[in-house]
Amino acid sequence: MPMTKTNERLFVVTGGPGAGKTTLLTALAAAGHRVAPEAGRAIIRDQLAIDGPALPWRDRALFAELMLSFDMRSQGEAKASPAAVFFDRGIPDTVGYLRLCGLEVPEHLDRAARAFRYARIVFAAPPWREIYAQDAERKQDFAEAERTYDAVTAAYRDHGYELVELPRADVATRTAFVLERVASIRVSLPGGSDTI
Repeated sequence: MPMTKTNERLFVVTGGPGAGKTTLLTALAAAGHRVAPEAGRAIIRDQLAIDGPALPWRDRALFAELMLSFDMRSQGEAKASPAAVFFDRGIPDTVGYLRLCGLEVPEHLDRAARAFRYARIVFAAPPWREIYAQDAERKQDFAEAERTYDAVTAAYRDHGYELVELPRADVATRTAFVLERVASIRVSLPGGSDTI
């Protein structure tokens, strides 16, 4: 299936767990930008609350299906926004997750990754040992966080995205880096605006 056109208002921040993605997105939201939450953490919270089966340590394939559904809905809602929207992960992350787990990527997931497109530039938060910490929802060790980064960034490349690595820097520096890059992309578009 050919890839559909990218949507240059929908920006993904990806990477392994514990690399500062959510902290960056929280700062963007605090500055007034629209942010779509991470599917995986939301699903884990919901499933833990009901002792549900769709947890990554119980049923990885079911967990991936719920992430796909969550991300498709998030993207559909975001398309109505005239301003930039920042996503804490996107559909190709689920492709990378399944590959990391050694599970087959279903055809419908690959079709979704090709049809539900984000901006061609994807921000990647590299593994960063100094800030990495485990918690109730993040059970991976640092080595698995590195493998996750490799798997999800490969999935984005395989789906035609260009990755821009975030600097290993404080949140203010990362926020400025992202906003400057987004502004330059938006201005370069036909009919583009410097409003993000």
